[in-house]
Amino acid sequence: MATIGLLVGRENTFPQPFIDAVNARNIPGISAEFVRLGGTALDEPLPYRVIVDRISHEVPYYRCYLKSAALQGTVVINDPFWWGGDDKFLESHIARRVGVAVPKTVLLPNKEYVPDIGSESLRNLQAPLDWDAMLDYVGRPAFLKPAIGGGWKNVYKVNDADELVRCYDETGQLQMILQEAIDFEQYVRCICLGRERVRVLRYDPSAPFHERYVLDDSYLAQDLRTRVEGDVLKLCRALGYDMNTVEFAVRDGIPYAIDFLNPAPDFDDFSIKQHNFEWVLETMSDLVISYARGNTEPPHGYIWQENPFRAAPPASPFAVVAEPIPPASPFAVVAEPIPPASPFAVVAEPIPPASPFAVVAEPIPPASPFAVVAEPIPAAVLPDGPGGGTAHAPAVDAGAVVSPKTRRSRKKAE
Repeated sequence: MATIGLLVGRENTFPQPFIDAVNARNIPGISAEFVRLGGTALDEPLPYRVIVDRISHEVPYYRCYLKSAALQGTVVINDPFWWGGDDKFLESHIARRVGVAVPKTVLLPNKEYVPDIGSESLRNLQAPLDWDAMLDYVGRPAFLKPAIGGGWKNVYKVNDADELVRCYDETGQLQMILQEAIDFEQYVRCICLGRERVRVLRYDPSAPFHERYVLDDSYLAQDLRTRVEGDVLKLCRALGYDMNTVEFAVRDGIPYAIDFLNPAPDFDDFSIKQHNFEWVLETMSDLVISYARGNTEPPHGYIWQENPFRAAPPASPFAVVAEPIPPASPFAVVAEPIPPASPFAVVAEPIPPASPFAVVAEPIPPASPFAVVAEPIPAAVLPDGPGGGTAHAPAVDAGAVVSPKTRRSRKKAE
């Protein structure tokens, strides 16, 4: 059985219709249900093949559980490891790497910190901050907004340094960024599912929440629409998000990605409108069933770390630069290649290692310079005997020891 779990918060219009849409397919061995948790043991069996996460960014226990589930092989939409490390400043860097336009952005120090952080803990920070220099970089007006979060919460439009400081003082421990305000002619919000399917929707961020999405299929010219769809896919594939929304402000024909950290996007039917809601139900059902069957490969690792997204680090000023190799002389002798070994060649058997019990012969010492070398004894010549022949004494080896008795016998014979 491949069970698909749904983890949700306060939303009401998406969860049950999504579960019903999956189960209505009547696929043998596949079912969808709400995830049930109540304290998780380390060796507890994991019942879910796929989990759709809509709330763990606000419930730490859920986030810890999802990381454990992902480690054990559950496909989690979206990846809890990357979602937990993502922020809008980092995403702006990634967008530039993949060729998507983004506003100029400054990452700001926090206004407040947890109680144990004091002035000694912040000795690396410059003080005071140069607010005017920051505004000179991003331009005036600018937007002060959280680096992590969505829903247009804690977003301020500021026109000068005094207004910026006043709004900044209200941000508490939130991590904030200061961003260029794009004076746009058109604004769209795009729903991207499965890193493949995109729906581009006209969007008015200044309207009441339930009126922000506007049905207008002819809102963008076709060439601009094609570019927006391509930019959405570049971002969501680089980030590995299977469920995301991306907002673009169009200025002078260029779509600037304003907000694309929405891994639990708005799916309420009264907000995105019924036509788009039905598309979300159908597309999300296709996605989770494909994962449950093993027909689709989930994103692996951090795609933005791979080339061409990861820039080469600058060369160290202390690096040793190798001297260039001079070109070969035109008169250089090129060695002939070694011919391959004959297939009939006799391969010598390897010499076995010496036995540990072998007796090693002592080396013969050199001869002493004071050793006496015996002179050779000359052969004795005898007179012709009766037989007419010449008799000789038997030869004695040089250096042989001759006894006194033998010497007397030789003298008599002489």
